[in-house]
Amino acid sequence: MTHHESFGVVVGHRVAIHQSLNGSAATQHPECLVPPDSQQLDPIDPKELLEECRAVLHMRPPRFQRDFVDSRTDSTSSHPPIRVMQWNILPQALGEGKDNFVQCPVEALRWEERKCLILEEILAYQPDILCLQEVDSYFNTFQPLLSRLGYQGTFFPKPWSLCLDVEHNKGPDGCALFFLQNRFELVNSTNITLTAMTLKTNQEAIAETLECKKTGRLFGIAVTHLKARTGWEQFHSAQGCDLPQNLQNTTQGAKIPLVCGDFNAEPTEEVYKHFASSSLNLTSAYKLLSANGQSEPPYTTWKIQTSGECRHTLDYIWSSKHALNVQSALGLLTEEQIGPNQLPSFNYPSDHLCLVCDFSFNEYQDRYLSG
Repeated sequence: MTHHESFGVVVGHRVAIHQSLNGSAATQHPECLVPPDSQQLDPIDPKELLEECRAVLHMRPPRFQRDFVDSRTDSTSSHPPIRVMQWNILPQALGEGKDNFVQCPVEALRWEERKCLILEEILAYQPDILCLQEVDSYFNTFQPLLSRLGYQGTFFPKPWSLCLDVEHNKGPDGCALFFLQNRFELVNSTNITLTAMTLKTNQEAIAETLECKKTGRLFGIAVTHLKARTGWEQFHSAQGCDLPQNLQNTTQGAKIPLVCGDFNAEPTEEVYKHFASSSLNLTSAYKLLSANGQSEPPYTTWKIQTSGECRHTLDYIWSSKHALNVQSALGLLTEEQIGPNQLPSFNYPSDHLCLVCDFSFNEYQDRYLSG
């Protein structure tokens, strides 16, 4: 009996969790993208789910230790911080079928374990708001499980997902946005198909207005994934112009103080400059990690493919300069932790690092968050 089979025996009485962790064939085609009735499922204790994930992963190396770096500025708040997690989790179909991670063993990409690594990472940081890209198992894994952990989610698949070209795929990939229902109320949600030079593209964003239940304040949050820029620089730059303009008009009664995503853009590129200078008044929260508070991390993705080694900073959590204070940011994996074969690996499930920040509203938030 393998450790996967023994895990099924151990948790066989928890059928819904077991089925979610072991996947389902029901969502391997886009016509099956129908949300399950999660209202009939009982809540899950996060510790219990974490134990189940670790039972599956007991043959794998332990999770990497990453520490939070605190802000050097003094900022106090009478309310708990808002923890935001940003992560391109790597779609299973592309990881196994198209991305050609030449240094990553095929066994490290097995979905039975990789999904548990993803869940373990989410459970370890317990974000209030979770922004994901390249999600191709929304309805058969993430939505049913995270809803039972108290999250409400929205999924927007790409119009033409490359995942559908892979045999035995789990459906199209796209962006997903989750928030804890005990902290926030959804006021408005908009799916945005990005344009470039007046043409609709295959990239998207989700923009939502949330009401903070503690304070009654409205604020906007957006998640996006821009096109890979190689060979498409002008197209990619046009998307970077379109997104801030789109976000200006999408939420009702709130500004957008948080934008998360895989922007496929280095800090030296036009897309980054568009965001840094847009009227949204955003700054990249991960500058907090640098000694001078002005520089981005050296990498947020690091992989080796048949085309060569890729080590870039492409992922960001943008936050309002006026409405939010960055209290802390999760440190990166070190080069030693990542190792010579880069990502993904037996230790880590994606070729992108997750970013996690704690935010608090500043004392003048009314001025900037009201409509």
